[in-house]
Formats: sequence, structure tokens, C-alpha cells
Amino acid sequence: MGALTWIRRFNGTVGHLAPQTVANKMRRAFMTPRDLPPRDWELPLLAQSERITLRFGLSALRWGQGPAVLLMHGWEGRPTQFASLITALVGNGYSVIALDGPAHGRSPGREAHVLLFARAMLEAAAELPPLHAVIGHSMGGASAMLAVQLGLRTEALVSIAAPSRFLDVLRGFTHMVGLPARARSAFIQEVELTFGMPLKHLDVAHYQMNIPGLIVHAEDDTFVPGQGVSSHPRSLVRQPPAAPGAGRAPESAGRSPGDRGRAGAVGGALSTGPANRLIHCSRRHQSTGARHGLGFGNAVYHRSAGRP
Repeated sequence: MGALTWIRRFNGTVGHLAPQTVANKMRRAFMTPRDLPPRDWELPLLAQSERITLRFGLSALRWGQGPAVLLMHGWEGRPTQFASLITALVGNGYSVIALDGPAHGRSPGREAHVLLFARAMLEAAAELPPLHAVIGHSMGGASAMLAVQLGLRTEALVSIAAPSRFLDVLRGFTHMVGLPARARSAFIQEVELTFGMPLKHLDVAHYQMNIPGLIVHAEDDTFVPGQGVSSHPRSLVRQPPAAPGAGRAPESAGRSPGDRGRAGAVGGALSTGPANRLIHCSRRHQSTGARHGLGFGNAVYHRSAGRP
């Protein structure tokens, strides 16, 4: 019997008898990341980085010189998963600062969630030069959009494979771990208590984005469905016409021509001053974050040069 099967059976039984106890346990599991080591292809970029420590102990890696670009990885991710993008940005004359999110890498903490990531970005920005752009992947993308709502100042925002409704992420997780109805409701309430706000406040459809933006998402992403990008603010997203291309998700960055294509597209958009646009991808790609319903996939990118 696999671990997930055992968890589902346990939750399905005990969740009826003690829904609050099971909800508390699953809330902790949902917000406790594993510490995963970098892969071999990440090591050269890691060796070229400068490790910096920001206030409150936040750890980050830095490359290059020039206008500052802040990167935030996703759940159980690492800065060096952006390898091709970092290389492209540095090559285009930017300084790249990539954070270890709370409870990730060398940053402190035992638990992590979208609000803690957003606050970490605000704390980092207070110590950094004015930000030319902020780029986030998956939970990092959702956190970047939330951070802008909380006062993060940047000239441009790029979100890659990020969920637009956090409630959908929670529902995906409760389905995966087999929570019955009462335990499912208690779990969502526990998350709201941890956040200190109703989940509807994390629905990006209600966000106000008055900066240039770029949304990247896989059309067939089964963990964060691609149609969810329609919920992004109209001020940030414009539906583009189709155009062929190639690419992969950050966790496989640096190993495929498509990765370099995506990195060039993002880097080029920042260099030219991005219009509000949406980049669609075909081909899903599962990663370590999939166990929390956070999916990352990207392969074929569709671009729009127009403005809304």
C-alpha cells in the first residue's frame, strides 16, 4: 500500500469521527515543505552566485549587475530552477536576486504559504534597489501578485504557472488526501485562520494591477488548469493569438532549447517594456509541487505584442 493510499484511507475513516483533528494534521502537512537538494544541472549556476542574507534571516542568491529583478520560486522550489532565465537576464544586463522562500533553502521557518512568500518579497524589496521586475513561479507567481496588492513596488510583473484562485488549490489538496466533507470544511477554515483573511481575498480576479504584466501558463496543466488564467485581472492579461514555440517548466530549466526560448521571451519583454499579455503553453509537466495540487508545465508559448 502506497503512502498516499494509506493517508486517504486514514482520513476517510478518522475524518468522519474527528474532523477537526484530521483537518489540523492536514493543514500542517499542506504548509510544511520538504527540503529537496539541487539537481546536477543547477550546480554550475549555484557556484556562480553570491549568497546574501537579508533582514529577518531571509536568504537569497544574486547574479550580475544592473537594474534589479527579483525572483521567487514555487513550492519546494529553489532559485537555481530558474537557470536559463537567470542566465538570459544577466546576459541582458540585469542584476538578479532570487529568494529562498520561507522554510525553503537557507531561509528560516518551518511552514510556508502564499502570504508568507508575499511578505518575504516585501521584506526583501525594502533592502534592495528599486525593482525593474518581479518574476514568480507557481506559488511564487501567486505570491508576487499578492505582494503587489500589499504594496510591493515594481515596474513589471511576470507570473509563471500560478493559480488564480487559492480555494481551487485547497480543494485539489483535500480531494487528493481524501478528506470527507466535515474535515474538508474544517481544513479550509484552519487555512483561513492561519492566513488571517478569507480565501476570497486571494482571488486574483479582484486584484488591481496597474503595471505591465506577463502571464505564462500551460493550457493542459492538470494541477493548475490553464483556463484559470481567465480569472486574472483584465488590466494584466490580454488573450494572444497562437504562435509556435517551445519550453519547459523551471524545474527542468537549463536543459532544453525551449527553456532558452522562454527565457529569451521573458527577458525580451522586460527589455522592451512588456505589454499586458498572456503566454499559453501546451504539454503539462509534473513537478515536486504536484502533491499539493500546484502544477508546473509549459512547452509551447503563444505571444501577443498588443496592448489591451
